Amino acid sequence: MALTSSDSSQRTAPVTDQSNSSPKRPLTLRDVSEASGVSEMTVSRVLRNRGDVSAGTRARVLEAAKELGYVPNKIAGALASQRVNLVAVIIPSLSNMVFPEVMTAISEVLDDTPLQPVVGVTNYKPEREEKVLYEMLSWRPSGVIIAGLEHSDAAKAMMASAGIPVVEIMDTDGDPIDSVVGISHRRAGRMMAETIIKAGYRKIGFLGTKMPLDHRARKRFEGFTQALAKAGLEIVDKEFYAGGSALAKGREMTAAMLARNPGLDFLYFSNDMIGAGGLLYCLEKGIDVPGQIGLAGFNNIELLDGLPKRLATMDACRAEIGRKAAGIIADRAAQGDDGGSGGKRIELSPTINPGDTLRLRPSQGAYPED
Repeated sequence: MALTSSDSSQRTAPVTDQSNSSPKRPLTLRDVSEASGVSEMTVSRVLRNRGDVSAGTRARVLEAAKELGYVPNKIAGALASQRVNLVAVIIPSLSNMVFPEVMTAISEVLDDTPLQPVVGVTNYKPEREEKVLYEMLSWRPSGVIIAGLEHSDAAKAMMASAGIPVVEIMDTDGDPIDSVVGISHRRAGRMMAETIIKAGYRKIGFLGTKMPLDHRARKRFEGFTQALAKAGLEIVDKEFYAGGSALAKGREMTAAMLARNPGLDFLYFSNDMIGAGGLLYCLEKGIDVPGQIGLAGFNNIELLDGLPKRLATMDACRAEIGRKAAGIIADRAAQGDDGGSGGKRIELSPTINPGDTLRLRPSQGAYPED
């Protein structure tokens, strides 16, 4: 019998495989319960690390969850607790070598807790900081660690009303919203100036980043110039930069400054990277460092230990700042602190490392803060 057109279309129509046409169902507590052979309530207790559950049952539940690839729905849990086990860490830059070290220390402390750091980057822009802070607080984290003390009014209001512990880090020159951990950058600038003066240098140039938004560099500069003024001195020349490679900029700025003022006997750089560029330029030109000219930076970047000479610098206690800040958040989160118990103020003492680029009198050595 001849096939009709409809028969033909039925015979030749392709067969569609429906196995992958719909998304997989998300795993639930019931799946883990069935796989481990315990109740959903017991699974919930194990995964939230709550309640009295035997070691054997706990191990069985965790193994089942791991094999299934089950990830708890933290947002669902937050509907009841109003918090998730996240700590918002807000920093200005990831390209700046300072902040990865702080982040590492924060992570090491939080690794021993249920808390997990989540990073937001502001690029030193107040409007960007507001946006990052708004988004992170909308997830109801258990705490905030944020760089600096200078924030917009809107950012301050959000943190003050968040009802969670807030730790401002890196700087203690100002009034914190809650807790603060850092160093006094004005005092750090004064310490470096006093050390340079004691070493006998008098004709000093300053090289640094443009400082309207880099508040900590500005405060060091203020402290530095105050100490010089107290000794009857002032900065002979200044050079600033924005953007680009700090190492290359350090070379360029040093060349320009020494061309204008060949009689300078000391160059103070706002950070180690531009200081390293300055050191390389001086060595390339055969300038006697530290005899003819001394150099110093800030941050004690270990990456620069391989330079022909060790740059004089100051250890800004970055790792300790990260550890102390994370410890405050972890302790208060464990106590169920809603941010209203009053914060801590922890001011650390930086140390000057004279390296090979700062000549010292016999009585001088490394300088902790007095």
